[in-house]
Amino acid sequence: MSKPNEAGTQRAPGETDVAMMGMPGRPGGFGRPGGRGPVVKPKSFSGTIRRLWRYLGEEKRKLTVIFCFLLVSAAISLLGPYLIGVAVDAIADSGGVDFNLLGIVLIALIAAYVADGAMSFLQSWMMAGIAARIVASLRRALFAKLQKLPLAYFDSRPTGEVMSRLANDIDNVSNTISQSTTQLMSGIIAIVGSLVMMLILSPTLTLAALVTVPLVYFLARTITKRTGALFKEQQAQLGRLNGHIEETISGLLVVKAFNHEEKAIADFDKVNDRLYEVGLRAQIWSGYLMPLLSVIGNIGFAAVAVTGGVLAVNGHITVGVIASFISYSRQFVRPLNDLANMFNTLQSGVAGAERAFEVLDEKEETEDREGAAKLADAKGDVVFDNVSFGYRPDVPILQGVSFHAPAGSSTALVGPTGAGKTTIVNLLTRFYDVSGGSIAIDGRDLREYTRDSLRQSFGIVLQDTYLFAGTIRDNIKYGKPDATDEEMAAAAEHANAAGFINRLPLKYDTVLTENGGNLSQGQRQLLGIARVMIASPSILILDEATSSIDTRTELHIQEALLALMKGRTSFIIAHRLNTIQGADRIMVIDHGGIVEQGSHEELLQARGVYYQMFQNQFKHLGGTASA
Repeated sequence: MSKPNEAGTQRAPGETDVAMMGMPGRPGGFGRPGGRGPVVKPKSFSGTIRRLWRYLGEEKRKLTVIFCFLLVSAAISLLGPYLIGVAVDAIADSGGVDFNLLGIVLIALIAAYVADGAMSFLQSWMMAGIAARIVASLRRALFAKLQKLPLAYFDSRPTGEVMSRLANDIDNVSNTISQSTTQLMSGIIAIVGSLVMMLILSPTLTLAALVTVPLVYFLARTITKRTGALFKEQQAQLGRLNGHIEETISGLLVVKAFNHEEKAIADFDKVNDRLYEVGLRAQIWSGYLMPLLSVIGNIGFAAVAVTGGVLAVNGHITVGVIASFISYSRQFVRPLNDLANMFNTLQSGVAGAERAFEVLDEKEETEDREGAAKLADAKGDVVFDNVSFGYRPDVPILQGVSFHAPAGSSTALVGPTGAGKTTIVNLLTRFYDVSGGSIAIDGRDLREYTRDSLRQSFGIVLQDTYLFAGTIRDNIKYGKPDATDEEMAAAAEHANAAGFINRLPLKYDTVLTENGGNLSQGQRQLLGIARVMIASPSILILDEATSSIDTRTELHIQEALLALMKGRTSFIIAHRLNTIQGADRIMVIDHGGIVEQGSHEELLQARGVYYQMFQNQFKHLGGTASA
């Protein structure tokens, strides 16, 4: 819900330039927090890898099978160069070509390479399944975490940025797991196996081959140190871009109404250009790696060739041994290069995993107290006792607020924007906990109730009703999923929504687009009221509930709301004073406190703040107010 901020407006530090973030004071509407909470520091590279490995640990059996396949594949790969050496010696034998041996070797080589291909296919197939399950598990954990986070988290961040963590960042993790896990295991096996075979064939040639290892290490370390920061920044910029896109599309009507298309494009270009620059630098730096590794690899092969030639001339080794050794050295160097290059993919995946884990590490809503009671069949007797609160410690919103709302009474909250009206109902529903004092419902501190049962006792109608993609039936029954069709129809009738619903071709089965975009704002509001009516809550909160409805419809809705409010404790936030004249009590909130309270007639007779508000509003309508 969007309203002016109650305590001034500023950008939260560290947030994107393209969207306004958290506010230092009261939120922009019911349940909307202000001020960004503490930012969790990014996890270390090794720490993130360990957390990802814990997810892999859930697939131990399948990973063990894959590891066995890798061992078989490695053994076959190590057998190939040996057979090549035997074949070379069979041809170079001074007694002539040994065709029988050569035939056997060729058949063995073909069988080995076919088996190696089959093993590789099975590894990839199984690893794809493992990666899909791990990412699905991580995405489920992330989405479940989002349901448990306080509202302050979401209002201090663009929606698109949050969605980017759930989509783009998790996809990066998926690519990293599927591509890097088997590559890492097979690379290590190949390096160790090739090194052992090289040492068996010729320790001298092995030393010549190992001369390139320090060069590979320092090159990979230098480049990945650069690309790590760049890939992390790339993911952050992608989140900002998604945030801007989501915000612009959601507010496209406002963008067009104010002719801000060019500005929206300019803002997009600004963020997109930054993403392009960071992504380009990341790709350029990562692109340096393979060519330089190739140069280092060729240096190694040259060293092996020269050393092998000297040893062969002196009769220490045969030509077949040199051929086998070169093949082994390639099998040794190639995994080193692959592992070094893999760090680029790994850096991108770790950057995405870090951002996902940052969400998982966010502080959730406080747990219910041990032994918390369930609030069932609430009477709705509400007492605020010296309540103080601020969304930020340095910006107090409420100070020493005390009042009693008896069960079944109606209490209207009026006052200027930023006075603290919405904050009162935010505290009442425990979207936030009080900083000082206490709030009691039916004689018990509301913190002693379970949060779920507390909120089930409330029905909330906001100024801007949110409807989910689905049918009208689904949206009304959202307030009570097990409701019958008769209850649903009755709720729609009482909310004065049945008239327009029955005129639709599919009636209650009409499919709504996102947020009911195919309905008028007034029709969406009627469905929101019907959704609350079907839930039949004990306590009602009406936040400018009829402000989006035309005057004629408002009269019908007021009648329906009065019927709904009968016997229930109600809190009504309103700026149009004519809508709350029948409230049992009207409280004028200003500067974080109650400056006046009483019935409509009593406050007019007092000729105080409420009288002035009513007088100004009445004059605006072209009349005069009377006490």
